[in-house]
Amino acid sequence: MEAQKKVSAILKEFKNFALKGNFVDLAIGVIIGVAFGKIVDSLVKHIIMPLISLIIPGEQGYLAWKWIVNGKEIPYGLFIGEIVNFLIIALALYFFIVKFLGIMMRNKHEESAVPPLLTKDQELLTEIRELLRK
Repeated sequence: MEAQKKVSAILKEFKNFALKGNFVDLAIGVIIGVAFGKIVDSLVKHIIMPLISLIIPGEQGYLAWKWIVNGKEIPYGLFIGEIVNFLIIALALYFFIVKFLGIMMRNKHEESAVPPLLTKDQELLTEIRELLRK
């Protein structure tokens, strides 16, 4: 019986942890982030880098961009593709976090900067306070 209670307690704790809003939001964010990363990766590998390889011609485009040092290949074209991939993701995150969420946060602060309307009791108390200060 004691082992069953422990297992039940552990399962209950896990359920509370796993179903918290923050945990679910984080999981959704990670899943969307992975999907977004795949889309950007595909954009870079299948559209942007082939377009760049049209400007800088080569046999197989950027995939063939390699240095050969002591018989070893160093595929710098793949590295450049990953840099472009990173820059696009960083740019998208910048616009989303700074521009989009920044605007949302700024609007929240502007709304909270407006003082709330005082009730009749609060107005009277404010007047009494001002009179006492004088």
